[in-house]
Amino acid sequence: MVDLPGDMKKPRTSVELFAGGGGLAMAVHRAGFRPLLLNEFNARACETLEANASRTLGVDGVKRTESRSPVPPAEGEPAPLFPLDVSHLDLSAFEGQVDVLAGGPPCQPFSAGGVAKGDEDKRNMFPAMFKAIREMRPKAVICENVRGLLRPSFRDYFTYIQRELALPFESRKSNDLWQEHNRKLASILGDTVDLPDEDDNAEHYRVKVFPVNAADFGVPQVRNRVVMVAFRADLPVDIEKFYEIYSARKYSEEALYLSLLDDNSEYWTRHGYVEPHVRERVRARIPKDVQPKLGEEDLPPWRTLRDAIQGYGTDERLPALPNIDLEMLDKKTNQADHLGISDHVGWPEARIYKGHTPNELDRPAKTVKAGVHGVPGGESVVLLDELASGSVPGDGATYRHRYMTVRETARVMTFPDDWEGSGPRGEKMRQLGNAVPVLLGEHFARAVAETLDDAGQ
Repeated sequence: MVDLPGDMKKPRTSVELFAGGGGLAMAVHRAGFRPLLLNEFNARACETLEANASRTLGVDGVKRTESRSPVPPAEGEPAPLFPLDVSHLDLSAFEGQVDVLAGGPPCQPFSAGGVAKGDEDKRNMFPAMFKAIREMRPKAVICENVRGLLRPSFRDYFTYIQRELALPFESRKSNDLWQEHNRKLASILGDTVDLPDEDDNAEHYRVKVFPVNAADFGVPQVRNRVVMVAFRADLPVDIEKFYEIYSARKYSEEALYLSLLDDNSEYWTRHGYVEPHVRERVRARIPKDVQPKLGEEDLPPWRTLRDAIQGYGTDERLPALPNIDLEMLDKKTNQADHLGISDHVGWPEARIYKGHTPNELDRPAKTVKAGVHGVPGGESVVLLDELASGSVPGDGATYRHRYMTVRETARVMTFPDDWEGSGPRGEKMRQLGNAVPVLLGEHFARAVAETLDDAGQ
């Protein structure tokens, strides 16, 4: 079980919707919040939450309930897990007891990799988030989604989402088009989504949108997302100061480039001997005349896939993962027995082709996706250090490659090694691809906790 931070002034509480495999729930707990309820519709993900709750969420397990009107558990009791459609959930019993409502509504309606129907897609769960806000009146809201919400085709609808988050009690009538409701909200807020400074209405929320790359916050993965954070307007929170402090990136791409160019850098030193031709392959992709950005000279380097595999992917030093024997990829059971670590099993038939480029060890991993070409984890191929048979170093050299293991994928999502997904490999990869990286979620959850402390809340 992860201990609560020692500097927390008082226990805080959370509710997690669309919890998936538990990434954001773990992040919120690590920031000092006790979960009062979790919701997840997918059966395998519910099994994962049940299996991992006592280890990763700081609760004595979770208890499934199909009651549509659950009540908050007492401290020490299992947190209720509602495994049905969240729109059927009545959270009125939680009113006034929730510090933060967190969740990542299903992103397929807005993802560049999906059908991208947006508001027309029945999987759009933002309305359920706003219903939960009306029922619970949480002090703060954290909502994560794909960067596709910022695409020009969704600009008007994303503005509408922000207005709804600012004015959640101005609920939309069941027969109203979103455009009609948007015009109503705009008549209150004007052309912006910002509340007036003097607004201290407890039914209004001050909203900030953070376009983020998870690699900038210590995650060994390039993952572009949108995080929305909102505080109830009756709380004395300086939202502009909040944005200024917590939007600044903490890790630097340029610092990684500079460390890769230096044979004596801490990066190469900690990874031991790497063949010169591998280093040259890496350096060939670095922009010329790279320099740190002004004011970011002291930021540490982005973390890489090699870091994650070798145990340097987070602030906590983990053991290096055993090498995967490429000659055993079709012998999965024996391979697992041989390696002795859960979910660290190689997979055969990985391919590299146009539009399906591999992960590189000395870069952050590419975005972990829930599915590519109908295959969960189908793009998680890693280019290795070993030359392919018959290839020689130099221009045109080819290298061996394989699929990433579930455990490696969990590490680039900054999940702890004691997290175990439920179901076959594909289901585990899907849960990871749909999740929020724990370190990214923790950054914003701690920001909310610190801000509530500063506001005397």
